Amino acid sequence: MKSNTKIRNNIVSIICCLYALLFTYAATSKLLDFENFRIQLGQSPILSSFASWILFAVPAVEILIAILLLIRNCRLLGLFAAYTLMILFTAYIYIILNYSAFVPCSCGGVIQKLSWGQHIIFNICFILLAGIAVILFSDSNTLNNRQTAKP
Repeated sequence: MKSNTKIRNNIVSIICCLYALLFTYAATSKLLDFENFRIQLGQSPILSSFASWILFAVPAVEILIAILLLIRNCRLLGLFAAYTLMILFTAYIYIILNYSAFVPCSCGGVIQKLSWGQHIIFNICFILLAGIAVILFSDSNTLNNRQTAKP
């Protein structure tokens, strides 16, 4: 049972590190090319009204989630936040692709080089990873609680 818990914890740790890298990279890309990020947000048919607020909020939230995922006691909160943010990003892409004449891309770096279809698949993979990590995290804690409760 202990090796099973250790494997689950390692998988959760790997997923958390992947997400932390993704969000740190995404936030850094936005901040390094801040002017381009600002312009693209302003061009968004959905987000232009909120662009000045989103401009700072998105990189800050990405960095905050990355930090939460790296702190063991905050991982579950970080995983739920990462899952939610990826759902929002994916929904935004879907809405823009299907209901907008203009499709701005405020992604940075390597992610910007993906096609929209690849971008959605990439996001869905990360959404699934977060779901798997939450399930494994919960199962590991349940196993740990059972083991410590035994006389």
